[in-house]
Amino acid sequence: MPFGVGPTELIIVLVIVLIIFGVGKLPEIGGAMGKAIREFRASQSGQDEAATKSDVESEAKKG
Repeated sequence: MPFGVGPTELIIVLVIVLIIFGVGKLPEIGGAMGKAIREFRASQSGQDEAATKSDVESEAKKG
């Protein structure tokens, strides 16, 4: 595991996240995190901004 994080620590973090945000907000948070990671990877790989911008706009229309 990266940074020396084991399964026990991951479970503790997930329980804390559940307590703080609740079950209803988890899909929304997960979607936002996924979108942020995709945008970060696209900017690191050097894709042009027009393609990334169109992807973001199409996702905004979906949800």
